[in-house]
Amino acid sequence: MNVVAEMLLTEPAPLAIWVTLLLAATLSVLALAGVDGVRDPHLVVLDAVPYLRRRREQRARRRRDAEHAVRYADELVVAAGRAARVASQWREHCRQSEEHTATAWQEWQDAEQRLAVLRAASAFAMPAARTPAEYADRERFLHRALGAAVDRGDLPAGAAAEALAGHGGWNPWLHPVEQERAVQQAVAAHRRALHQRAVMAEKAARHDARLAVATRDSLRQETAVAVVRAGAVRHLAPALRHRPASRSRRAVLAPA
Repeated sequence: MNVVAEMLLTEPAPLAIWVTLLLAATLSVLALAGVDGVRDPHLVVLDAVPYLRRRREQRARRRRDAEHAVRYADELVVAAGRAARVASQWREHCRQSEEHTATAWQEWQDAEQRLAVLRAASAFAMPAARTPAEYADRERFLHRALGAAVDRGDLPAGAAAEALAGHGGWNPWLHPVEQERAVQQAVAAHRRALHQRAVMAEKAARHDARLAVATRDSLRQETAVAVVRAGAVRHLAPALRHRPASRSRRAVLAPA
């Protein structure tokens, strides 16, 4: 019996250490390679290398997925913030359109009231111009009345030009009372057309504002989900791990 065997038989402590090390090595080999690996030690190396490669690829894939989730959440935060600003702008535009429509309606009603007064005043037929000088006075009166209406915004600029060119149905032979009524009829028609255009513009603004709000709300919901997912995997993205939620992100996720 050699010295090592005699020491193991006479001293129990070294024997216990050797047995413990042998048992740990056996369990490690079984865990890595299974029973076949115990029969053939080469299988341990052949199985361990692909296993380690798969583990490394899985870690890399998880890191890429985490980085993608974090970047996607950040991009959604920016998009949601932009959508919130656009929705706010469209709501303001819609409010202004409503005010413009109300103003246009009131101006149309005022024009109709003035026309009703002039109709009552010109219920009787007025004498036509009898001399060239009287005709010239009535023509100048018509041009002044049209120019004043254009300056007030009651008529488009082309109305005065049409009268000067003898177009548009303007009759300088009429009595000034009748001319004023004709001008006011044109004003009422113009104000009515402006009100109709304002109503159409308001409808379009409301439609666009609803779309903008719907887009904002949809992006907010998607952003909230993406931010939660990014927070759960942020620790797997070393390059993006220390990027905290910004003030704009909290503002985007806050209710309107």
